[in-house]
Amino acid sequence: MEMPEDDFTDILRKAMIGKALAAQEIARRAEINPAAFERFQSGQFDEALAHKIAITLGLDADAYAAINSYRPDANVPSQIHRLRLPFGSGHVNAWMLEADKQLILFDTGYQAKDLLAQIDHHLGRLPDQVFITHDHRDHSGGMHQLLQKGIPIHAQGIRETSPMKPGDSLRIGSFTISACDLAGHAIPALGYRIDGMQAPVMITGDALFAGSIGGCATSEAYRIALKNIRRAFANIPPNCLVLPGHGPASTWGAETKHNPFIASKSESR
Repeated sequence: MEMPEDDFTDILRKAMIGKALAAQEIARRAEINPAAFERFQSGQFDEALAHKIAITLGLDADAYAAINSYRPDANVPSQIHRLRLPFGSGHVNAWMLEADKQLILFDTGYQAKDLLAQIDHHLGRLPDQVFITHDHRDHSGGMHQLLQKGIPIHAQGIRETSPMKPGDSLRIGSFTISACDLAGHAIPALGYRIDGMQAPVMITGDALFAGSIGGCATSEAYRIALKNIRRAFANIPPNCLVLPGHGPASTWGAETKHNPFIASKSESR
């Protein structure tokens, strides 16, 4: 099973920015020796400190203390293909849905050449339609060559694409694709709910990862991000498949137990 995209230091950094709290203030509030907090922040994990830090930052303490052992084990249907594309020293996900006789692509990665090579290897032809979660280069950088080929691209706030906004939906074959607001990490940003399989699927881009969320530039953006995640998943069943922009697939039920930002005991809940 694949490790989540973020480790405990990534989660700490995102929560510190989200709460606008510096290291010294967190150590003071959590009644932790500043040197011990510095070691933790640098990668020396301590379960007892993790509990105290999580409570101070409004994270779920149990989920955060156990994050090192979290390995999501989601079952991805055969008609959904993960395209794991290179970006810098890491990777970014694009997802392809076989919708009856159409191929539907969600995000494009950074380089069109990498995207097209994987599409050709896995599916043998170009997508019929494309949906973009947000206009960050690792998710939308490959779309321009697809635009030149006349492939319809749906997005919010991106020039030359077909405008889509939260609440809009499209019927494609036996599937319905509905857009929801997942702004926070990026503004604007869309999530895409897919209905028509045994369980619903949510394409989350960088808004929600297995075990984490996308980093937010300000505490206000962080508040918006958490609010939008809660709203988007308010009526979603636990078996909803979560397909993020980075890292492994998960389910909403697993995230409500293991994701420190959204687990049931966290402040954000």
